[in-house]
Amino acid sequence: MNQPWVLHVDLDQFIAAVEVLRRPELAGKPVIVGGRGDPTERAVVSTASYEARAYGVGSGMPLRIAARKVPEAVILPVDHEAYLEASEKVMAVLHSQPGPTSRKTAVQVLGWDEAFVGVETADPEAFARQLQEAVLAETRLHCSIGIGDTLLRAKVATSFGKPAGVFRLTEGNWLEVMGDRPTVELWGVGSKISRRLATLGIKTVAELAAADPNDLVPEFGPRMGPWYAQLGRGDGSRVVDETPWVARGHSRETTFQRDLTDPEQVGEAVRELAARVLEDVAAEGRPVIGLTLKVRYAPFTTKTYARKIPETPDPAEVLARTLDLVAKIEPGRPIRLLGLRAEMTMPVDSRQGHTPTRSGW
Repeated sequence: MNQPWVLHVDLDQFIAAVEVLRRPELAGKPVIVGGRGDPTERAVVSTASYEARAYGVGSGMPLRIAARKVPEAVILPVDHEAYLEASEKVMAVLHSQPGPTSRKTAVQVLGWDEAFVGVETADPEAFARQLQEAVLAETRLHCSIGIGDTLLRAKVATSFGKPAGVFRLTEGNWLEVMGDRPTVELWGVGSKISRRLATLGIKTVAELAAADPNDLVPEFGPRMGPWYAQLGRGDGSRVVDETPWVARGHSRETTFQRDLTDPEQVGEAVRELAARVLEDVAAEGRPVIGLTLKVRYAPFTTKTYARKIPETPDPAEVLARTLDLVAKIEPGRPIRLLGLRAEMTMPVDSRQGHTPTRSGW
C-alpha cells in the first residue's frame, strides 16, 4: 500500500568527489579542498575526501593543520562555479524522477549537496535505490539516502547510510537507533545547545525525548524549549516544501594573510566587506533589518557582534550601522578574519524555517 515518505538525498564527499571527476588520477587518494589550495596561507578546509578524513581532517579545520596531518594529501583550491554546476545537474535529476504513483515527487533543495524528496510509495527503499542509480548515471556522483516519516528522521537516517547506502528511520525504530546517542547528533542541536541540555541532566536523545517540554522553557524559552523536546522524539514536519528557498540574509568574510592591528586597516576592511554584502542585498531588493559582525582574533578566537536595525533599504544607513559595530571590536587585539552578515525582511509567501537549518556562522 502506498504511503507518503520523506527521502533525504545527500551527495557523498560532494566537493571532493567533483574534484576527483575532473582529475580521475586522484581517485583513492587523500584530497583536501580549501582556500586557494595553499596550506601556507590562512584558510580552512571546505571538505576532505574519505581518505583524508581517516586521518582526522574535517571541514573548518585550518588548512595548515590538515596538511600537517596528511603530508601526502593533494590540496586543491575551492572552485565554487564547478560545484554549483554539478549541484544543478543533480537537482535536475531529482526533479525529473517520476514517482511510483501518478502524484509528482516533491523536491526541497537544502544546499549544493542535499535535498529532501517527498514521494508516495509502498517500497521507499526501492525508490531510493532508483534515485541513486539515476544520479550516478547522469552525474557520476554517489549519494546516500535517508528514509523517514518526518523530515528530521530522514535527515538523521542519512548518516547511517553513508557512503552510498540507504537507511530508514521511523517512529517505530527511532529510540532503538538514536536513544543512547548524544543529543548533539540531532539535526538542529549543536554543541552549545547540547552542553546546555547536559546542565539539565539531558545527555542522550532518549532523555530529551522523555523530557517535559515545559521543563525546558526556563532555559530555552517558550518556543525553543518545546521544539528541542520535539527534536528528541524525531517529530516534526512530514511535508516536503517545494517553495523556492529565499535567503534570510547575505554574508561575506575575509581571512587576512597578515593580522590587522591598525584601526584604520580594520575600518577599511569592514567597508570593503559591506560593499560586497550590499551588492548581494541590492540584487534581492529587500530592506536590511539586522547586522552581524564576525571577528576572529589571533590566534583563533571568534566573536560575533550583532544588532537589529530599523528596516532600511539605504546602503549608506546600513554602512553607518555597520561601522557602529566596529566600535565593539576589542582594541589592541590582532585580527585574522572579518565577516559581515546582513539580515533582510522575508517575503510573506516564502518558506521560513519549516525545518532546522545549518548556519554558515
